[in-house]
Amino acid sequence: MTLAGQYDLIVFDLDGVVYVGAQAVPRAPEAIRALVAAGTPVAYATNNASRRATEVARLLTSLGVPARPEEVVTSARATAELLATELPAGAAVLPVGAPALREELAAVGLAPVTRAEDRPVAVVQGYGPDVGWAMLAEACVAVRAGARWVATNADATLPSPRGPLPGNGALVAAVATTLGRGPDLVVGKPAPGLLQAAARRQSAHRVLVVGDRLDTDIEGANRAGMDSLLVLTGVTTPADLLTAPEQQRPTFVAEDLGALLAPETASRLPDWQGGAAGQGRWRVTVEGCSLVLAGRDGGGDRSDALRSLARAAWEHPQWTVIRARDRSAADVLGELGLSHRFGAKAA
Repeated sequence: MTLAGQYDLIVFDLDGVVYVGAQAVPRAPEAIRALVAAGTPVAYATNNASRRATEVARLLTSLGVPARPEEVVTSARATAELLATELPAGAAVLPVGAPALREELAAVGLAPVTRAEDRPVAVVQGYGPDVGWAMLAEACVAVRAGARWVATNADATLPSPRGPLPGNGALVAAVATTLGRGPDLVVGKPAPGLLQAAARRQSAHRVLVVGDRLDTDIEGANRAGMDSLLVLTGVTTPADLLTAPEQQRPTFVAEDLGALLAPETASRLPDWQGGAAGQGRWRVTVEGCSLVLAGRDGGGDRSDALRSLARAAWEHPQWTVIRARDRSAADVLGELGLSHRFGAKAA
């Protein structure tokens, strides 16, 4: 059975998983179309608060990804719905972000304002490409005056075709530096609310979360009690995976969304047994503080090597160096970008 076939809902993060900027991630549209054609329910849960669900669904459709607005859960909408349950109708709220954030707050009966002088009871900060000093300054003044400070998410970076760019977390950090403290509440992943909302909408019980970030998507899945697939199409690097703390470790690891259509054993991390972790043609042992990667006869790609290294690294947190037993191992460590980071060398 395929990996996707094990679950009754697949929840996709968007930035770095399905698209980067306005461009589709290679193989993503084809994989999702195949899932939908096979009858697999899908949902999209994004920390990005710059678009409403209707806009997200329209963008996905333009990229060849089947999506309906009701399948999209955004941090902007989740934040607005949460505040609507805690504040009286018509309460003044200062949004710091894209127009979509203001629209979501208005849609639930709150009153968006633009100045601290309007005495907002809450400041809601979400990513927006036009957020500048003036907006951040109003947020600081309003919070100092007693407004509750809520962030839609705390992602430090946002994937782009030119590499990672400042995300909402970077903008939140500017306000935090000024105020000397962080937000009162962060709504988006890794908090489990977005993922749980996606599951509730489709009455799903066995959910697989697909993401590109360990600190949001994968940790969020773990907090929600859901399995996760890390894809290497966005922010997370192989080095990040090897050093991931326990709460950020995924169930599955793959290059891209094509793994959803392959057997689940192909992307599951191998067990540690007999003093080694092995998958495909690769085998990893531990010698002192070194992870030792060796090639052997048989099939297997660099993802097999990475999954084997991750299992060994997590089982032996004292490791500091990766060593290559042979030339093929040295080559694959170079492909994974691990040679320079951890001083990999011949064993």
